[in-house]
Amino acid sequence: MLATITQILRNWTLPIAMVAGAIGYPFFIHLTPLLPWLIFAMLTITFCRVSATDIRISTLHWVLLAVQVLGAIGVFYALKDIDVWIAEGAMICFIAPTATAAAVITEKLGGSAASLTAFTMVSNIGCAVTAPALFPLIHPAGHDISYWMAVLTILQKVFPLLIFPFFVAMAIKCFTPTLHRRMMALPNLAFYLWAVTITILMGQVIATIINEQENLLSQIWIALAALTVCGLQFWIGKVIGARWNQRITGGQALGQKNTVFAIWLAHTYMTPITAVGAGSYVIWQNVINASQLWLKQRERLKGDTAPANEDPA
Repeated sequence: MLATITQILRNWTLPIAMVAGAIGYPFFIHLTPLLPWLIFAMLTITFCRVSATDIRISTLHWVLLAVQVLGAIGVFYALKDIDVWIAEGAMICFIAPTATAAAVITEKLGGSAASLTAFTMVSNIGCAVTAPALFPLIHPAGHDISYWMAVLTILQKVFPLLIFPFFVAMAIKCFTPTLHRRMMALPNLAFYLWAVTITILMGQVIATIINEQENLLSQIWIALAALTVCGLQFWIGKVIGARWNQRITGGQALGQKNTVFAIWLAHTYMTPITAVGAGSYVIWQNVINASQLWLKQRERLKGDTAPANEDPA
């Protein structure tokens, strides 16, 4: 009986985390300050499984970056005549960089954590350089800082959580092999830390939606636009990634976004209601992640799994 319950909890970790965060948002919203530490911890654990020599920037990464930037511009101009708020919300979901913790799910699905980590760096730098240039053109009244100050501000927000865990992980591997072995003996630890992070994020999203004073219908349309953009990015990423034998990695690289950072971008450069798009993206991307993990588990139980890892080249 206990084994059955444990198996159910393992298979449905992300959906349970999302529902718990939504129901218990008045409590979990107060745990938001823990998010950077949780992300730091799970990235350190994930990077302990990655060799520094495996992290190489390839043609795939530049193609994905082009889709990230050009897709953001394209989706804005495709939707702006329909509703500018919807267009801005969809654009934010496209231009937002890859989540720093995306390597956790990528590895769990059998993708290349090393390749995903390399693109996360490219994606964040690309967003830092292009976002301050694009947003003032699209929403002129949405900023009051210079271009280079905006670039530095963005880098300051994303790079500590990306670079520091990598160096901590390399130090653990080199100087504390016993600790490294013990960490590797807990292969699902990073994933469960990610589930706790999702619970807190869901609480934050629900609180934002409830406290938003703008028109409810506009929020719904923005959320639906985010759903469309989310599915589109996962699909495009998988199609592109398949050309380099990295279908899983490509999908996660383009589809799994740093939504907390995207919400900050919306509040800094756009109309505040557009942050609903980034907030709802938390739900959509994790519904897709949960579905992928469920399918992966079902294949494993059938004994019909793909190779454990994709080609990182």
